[in-house]
Amino acid sequence: MARPPAAQLSRPQLVELFHFMKLNRMVEERLTNLYRQNKVVGGLYRSLGQEASSVGAAYALERGDIFTPLIRNLGAIFVRGGKPRDVLCQYMARQDGPTRGRDLNVHFGWLREDGSNIAVISMLGDMVSILAGAVIAERMKGKTTVALTWIGDGGTSTGAFHEGFNLACVQKAPLVVVVENNQYAYSTPTRMQTANTRFVDRAQAYGCFGERIDGNDVVAVYEATRVAIERARNGEGPTLIEAETMRMRGHAEHDDMKYVPEALVAEWQKKDPIARFETHLLEKNLAAQSDLDAIVAMIERQLDADVAFAEASPFPAADTGLDGVYGDVAVKSPVPPIVSAWDAAKGRG
Repeated sequence: MARPPAAQLSRPQLVELFHFMKLNRMVEERLTNLYRQNKVVGGLYRSLGQEASSVGAAYALERGDIFTPLIRNLGAIFVRGGKPRDVLCQYMARQDGPTRGRDLNVHFGWLREDGSNIAVISMLGDMVSILAGAVIAERMKGKTTVALTWIGDGGTSTGAFHEGFNLACVQKAPLVVVVENNQYAYSTPTRMQTANTRFVDRAQAYGCFGERIDGNDVVAVYEATRVAIERARNGEGPTLIEAETMRMRGHAEHDDMKYVPEALVAEWQKKDPIARFETHLLEKNLAAQSDLDAIVAMIERQLDADVAFAEASPFPAADTGLDGVYGDVAVKSPVPPIVSAWDAAKGRG
């Protein structure tokens, strides 16, 4: 069922957008506390200030569509059915996590009829070609599946992004890519890693649709993505959406982001996507403060239980390390040796 235009979103749907953004932030706040207690294994990558570009875009997907979230798209996972408990176990490398303690953070996914999350293998452009191939295969089956993924501004400078997106545009693959222009590629400001800081301009070079939006306006993100998905489903090819936003934490939790000017941080703090949307809901009488407070209280209770579950979950046993790594396929006959052309010519096969 097609998603409605933004102007036709119901009050419950608008409140649901608030719920997902708030859930995104509150899960990451819990993870931050766990990280500081040395209970998170590996790094922690926050999306503070970017929640709208994840939630708004994912909310525009329809049943059966495919997506791949990157490291700062936790909200998209929740929109598409992922559970906070799974994310907590995953970051803590626990046995009850989606990868059973074998991988970390958002490196997990699922394949389902109602919509698949093709697990991310790289944050630097590789998923663009993988998703292009996936939806081209769906098209060959006669389906109208659309794929959505995100990439950071720095990631657009990789060859993998260029090759994958160029292929998608040539094949008019039903793919939507959201470029999250969050001002910094790790510690490198955008102006120092690309001569043209308007990423939307690249759409014309690739021969596809392009749109630049306020990435901290969840409704604007939703509408731009919805239109792009509709075009893709109608056979009009990919869209590149540039979402202007700001990463309000360092590249990872270990990064103090002292390379970011304080004035820039202060400027973007005033554009906080959750605070802005909460004000909008209240001023337009789309929700009462008591409604929003109830959502926060419900999330708090849920996370209390989920954190307790994750902390009680054991680490995987060492002797399970190879479970599920290789298929248990019986070999009916010995595998013949590989013979080079040189050996064959010399009769040494």
